[in-house]
Amino acid sequence: MLMKTTNVKEYDCYLFDADGTLFDTIDMIVRCFGNTASVYGLPRPDRESILRHVGLPLRKQMECYFGGLSDEVFNRYRDTHMAYQLKIYREHLRLFPGVAEALRRLHERGKRCAVVTSRMLSTLSIYLKETEIDGCFSVLVTPESTSRHKPDPQPVLEAIARLGGTADGALVVGDASYDIECGSRAGADTAFVRWSRNPVESLGVTPTYVLSDMRDLCVW
Repeated sequence: MLMKTTNVKEYDCYLFDADGTLFDTIDMIVRCFGNTASVYGLPRPDRESILRHVGLPLRKQMECYFGGLSDEVFNRYRDTHMAYQLKIYREHLRLFPGVAEALRRLHERGKRCAVVTSRMLSTLSIYLKETEIDGCFSVLVTPESTSRHKPDPQPVLEAIARLGGTADGALVVGDASYDIECGSRAGADTAFVRWSRNPVESLGVTPTYVLSDMRDLCVW
């Protein structure tokens, strides 16, 4: 799998995944699924399985681990899951090194930035504010924003439209195959982050770049 690791060209629009790309929240996510399983007497999903599915909307993740869910059951599980996450997130929430600096450089250069994530808007807004990067983004695309989700291209296309950009002037940055496939199918360039818990070999689509540091986006 060949891709560039440096010399990222300049783009008009930058679209970022959240968990695993901006936020180092994997340990928190694993702990939350363990708690949900414990509360409802369900099989506890193993860490590797959870890592493979981070990036899907919460309902799809839960159905991977707990089987098909009615709306009523999903809503109950979701409320328990998110209440626990909001209880513990301050113990776990942090940005990956270089993220804040890179975002502020992009913002200062007048670049249009969006978050495109499977995290719900309620917690995304809290986490962006807590980490003091909320002012770097003019658009947030969450599962509530579109009818189809990653790896479908709709979330990226929605973000580009709301930013007033074009696919050939956009870069999608993420840590999972869902992100890279979503961006590629939308016609945008893509960057996979090396600090991901997912190996680059796990990708089904070759990214345009592989980043060792988010500041690699700002070398132009």
